Amino acid sequence: MPYLLDANVFIQAKNLHYGMDFCPAFWDWLAQSNAAGQVFSIERVGDEIEAGGDELSEWAAQRGAGFFVRPDEAMIPALGTVSTWATRQTYEPAAVNTFLQVADSYLVAHALAHPRTVVTHERLSDSKRIIKIPNASIGLGIRFMNPYEMLRRERARFVLGPRP
Repeated sequence: MPYLLDANVFIQAKNLHYGMDFCPAFWDWLAQSNAAGQVFSIERVGDEIEAGGDELSEWAAQRGAGFFVRPDEAMIPALGTVSTWATRQTYEPAAVNTFLQVADSYLVAHALAHPRTVVTHERLSDSKRIIKIPNASIGLGIRFMNPYEMLRRERARFVLGPRP
């Protein structure tokens, strides 16, 4: 099943574990996996990344709609399902409103409409003040995992080679 990446996967990779200056293989793997039809994100995540005005935003702009997919007609009922789920839970109203306005709800809806595994650094939370992607994923029967699980499942390898 293809993967759908949350913004935090890209941002934390750039800032922490897979800096673009010292681990270009990670970024190449993402692009190659996208070309192979295995790794995607959504337009709203791309918009969040591009707003950063940094090397990550330049990388994202080069990927375009083939990587950061746009909403389609299948998303309309899925967004309704996500909204209904969120409002029927015991979250505070502000948490529901925020969730439904940010990329997270669209990411979950896309995974629902087009079966994908959501990849995020977020973890389950008992808080009623915020809706986390893993909580919504479980509630809606969507598979999710962290980026390290995805890399292991896909047997990604970033092997040292000669310096360019």
